[in-house]
Amino acid sequence: MNKDYIFLTKEKMNKAIENMEERLSTIRAGRANPNMLDNVYVSYYGTPTQIKQLATISVPEARQINIKPFDKSILGAIEKAIFEANLGITPNNNGESVFITIPPLTEERRRELVKQTKEYAEDGRIAIRNIRRDILDELKKDGLSEDVSKNIEEKIQEVVNEYNKKVELIIKEKDNELMNI
Repeated sequence: MNKDYIFLTKEKMNKAIENMEERLSTIRAGRANPNMLDNVYVSYYGTPTQIKQLATISVPEARQINIKPFDKSILGAIEKAIFEANLGITPNNNGESVFITIPPLTEERRRELVKQTKEYAEDGRIAIRNIRRDILDELKKDGLSEDVSKNIEEKIQEVVNEYNKKVELIIKEKDNELMNI
């Protein structure tokens, strides 16, 4: 019975960490990364669609992204969507594809991005706390003996501490990446 709660806790917390890492991957660190376009949606036949579903995205150089749409008629829409996404980058359309040159980050922009990573870290910690609360509520509902229940709670707290350390490590790495370019 103990392992069910611990396993469930770890499984849910892994998903919370993955979600946070996915969100962090959209923060650019001064070099080209196709993931920074994951949250950019183009209106394609009236439906918001991710760019990666409409085009091939490549990184020909360290500071350049090339977006080659499958349908050239949406070049303008892709360009507009990137511009309106307010990513601090300007797209260029050459008639065949959209090129994005990534400018170096200013000190001010780096600090803004670090602040954003802190927000994502807090969201991750909140998710972990919510998972702990939900699992402990479930544990109480199952009506196990007090000793068994207390033992499981302690093990769950150890898991929570482990995952909070993971969040801190991930954020520290991202902050170093942003500030040391």
